[in-house]
Amino acid sequence: MESDVKLPRRREQMSELGLKKEVSVLIEGDRIAMIAPLDEIKQEYPHLVNDAEVIDAQGKIVMPGLVDCHTHLVHGGTREHELNMRLAGRSYMDIMNAGGGIHYTTTKTREASFDDLYNKTVQHLNEFLRHGVTTVEAKSGYGLDLENELKQLYVVKKLQEEHVVDIVSTFMGAHAVPKEFKGNEDEFVKIIIEQMLPKVAELGLAEFNDVFCEKGVFTPEQSRLILEAGKAYGLTPKIHADEIEPYEGAELAAEVGAISAEHLLVASDEGIAAMAKAGTIAVLLPGTAFFLRAPYARGRLMVDSGVPVAISTDFNPGSSPTISLPFIQNLACMNMGMTMEEVLCATTINAAHAIKRADQVGTLEKGKQADVLILDVPNYKQLQYFYGMNHTDTVIKAGNVVVKGGSLL
Repeated sequence: MESDVKLPRRREQMSELGLKKEVSVLIEGDRIAMIAPLDEIKQEYPHLVNDAEVIDAQGKIVMPGLVDCHTHLVHGGTREHELNMRLAGRSYMDIMNAGGGIHYTTTKTREASFDDLYNKTVQHLNEFLRHGVTTVEAKSGYGLDLENELKQLYVVKKLQEEHVVDIVSTFMGAHAVPKEFKGNEDEFVKIIIEQMLPKVAELGLAEFNDVFCEKGVFTPEQSRLILEAGKAYGLTPKIHADEIEPYEGAELAAEVGAISAEHLLVASDEGIAAMAKAGTIAVLLPGTAFFLRAPYARGRLMVDSGVPVAISTDFNPGSSPTISLPFIQNLACMNMGMTMEEVLCATTINAAHAIKRADQVGTLEKGKQADVLILDVPNYKQLQYFYGMNHTDTVIKAGNVVVKGGSLL
């Protein structure tokens, strides 16, 4: 898969995989040096080939490392007790308003020590890696006060330095209104704008600023204030939009120049058109619709309308507790009308664009970082045909083999 454009792929571009047969990938250091038939590589780089470690991918497919561009990676606790509530008919917002949901995870995250969060997140990252994910976005948003938001972001910072998976940091202090500010929501918005955003920016702990624009959480007006304030501090806006009720979140994303709008289960036709015009990336999260038993986002319509589409796990303890991006690809094909080719694009190069990493990862090209997967299937179509399975055999991250035979090294 090669990249022909500097912008995320749209419409028919999302189906152009650039398939090649009988070629080899030469890696020098942490970069891809050449992709070509082996004889050509030997002629061009004989000194490298002679001393190279050879990995035989005969009968397998080779593709870029997967990019998961929307996760809530760092959090305390789990919420399996809410599943029976949901199966009994309780809605996401019902559970949250009763003190569960994000509020429950906030309590557990505040109670957890830095080391507790760090060690738990390492385990999650290791599982992402085993499933072929080599780059992950991580949002805060379970602290909901300055001290605990910073605690989450510092966990991400340490993992950026120490873990092999590349992590991109997003500040999401506007994930929910804390229970202590119920009835005084504007005061919490003021704290985000006047206290949290300046500190996060000063410490350089995030690249992006996200907000949950939803009825009962943050209004479009409050969301606009938070996103515009973040832009003033150099943080690129993202937005959780139109997840549960249509709320003009997609329209707001286009208006404020957000790099992406995420969820979009009930985005309006007008919002989709506005995103297409603005070039806003739709980050679709079919695992959330699956787990909440909600209608899926209209992925087919978005692709056909010219919206660049990415797909992610939305890994979080409440509405999408999965680390399997391959399974999320399966859901996108089966439930959002997307093709096999489109979901590969949506979890590689378009996902990389959604977190400003497309110049480094998301395709296999000379000069890019050597994040390479070898999958134990003879063709890419079997990735969706054999659903719910992890076909990852080998993961090469920045030129180093880190997973072999499906096991971490």
